[in-house]
Amino acid sequence: MGKEFAVKSEQRWVMSQYSRLYLIADPSLQSAAALQRASALAQASGASLHIVTIFELTTSMRRLDPTDQVQLREHALTQYRNWLEEQAGVLRTKGIQVSTDLICSNDPLEEILTQVAELQADMVIKGAQLDSELLRTFVTPLDWYLLKECPVPVHLVGAIIHPLPRTVVAAVDMAATEERAPGLNERIIHTAQGLALQCNAELHLLHVCDLGLAHFADVLSLAWATDYAEDLRAAMWSAFSAMADRFSVPPEHRHFLVGRRVHMVAEFIELKRADVLVMGRAQRHGLDKVIGSTAEHVLHQIPTSVLVVGTA
Repeated sequence: MGKEFAVKSEQRWVMSQYSRLYLIADPSLQSAAALQRASALAQASGASLHIVTIFELTTSMRRLDPTDQVQLREHALTQYRNWLEEQAGVLRTKGIQVSTDLICSNDPLEEILTQVAELQADMVIKGAQLDSELLRTFVTPLDWYLLKECPVPVHLVGAIIHPLPRTVVAAVDMAATEERAPGLNERIIHTAQGLALQCNAELHLLHVCDLGLAHFADVLSLAWATDYAEDLRAAMWSAFSAMADRFSVPPEHRHFLVGRRVHMVAEFIELKRADVLVMGRAQRHGLDKVIGSTAEHVLHQIPTSVLVVGTA
């Protein structure tokens, strides 16, 4: 029952969510997990898969003699094309419809976004580097720009245990206002439901109530701070329960935690051994950053895959 907490009228929508997947990958080890995840999702959903490799001139290559630079560039491009065709061939033997492309640019974002729009991709998938010693994910500038500009969900794949996710966590923020993030919590849940249903995965709904203002009790009235914290917790609990009821989330899959948001999310992900954490991003007017503080820190601190969705 827990895997199917979708409203019946919405099940047709989520079951047909993926038609076209867009994978950014290269021959590096960093892309291996993303390639496995994209392949598994394409097989499970019947979606086509478009694989893009990005070639950029490195600083050392730019220092070469122009003739040597051209030769090295052509050699590298040939290797990239061969790798793309090799991967596409393997995937086609699995019954996946695959197309490929090689982007040669030091600023590939615009071309990626154009292709995503033209292909009407449902999801962009990309590998995220994981430091095995620090257990921390490193996000590249391209990753941040994709998260900021991409109109479809972006799946950054870190360390994976299962190519096809078995446990999906939808992290909602009941403190998000409709003015700042209209309909974002609903989009997070819809996206998580679609992923879980197509993978036959277990789905959990999570909210962390961060009573940060209560930490100023040494400056403010202790009684006032305590009352404020309790009122905030009660309001968040009420909103969370109402949303869980609306989407028919079974009690054992509702998780309302109190504490520091990033720390609690990280602990919960490790406890559930979650394969994917679905989170949201909201536009911050007047600021260059668009990723909420929770998502920003989670991307750097949690060694799991993250699926980030934005407002409509």
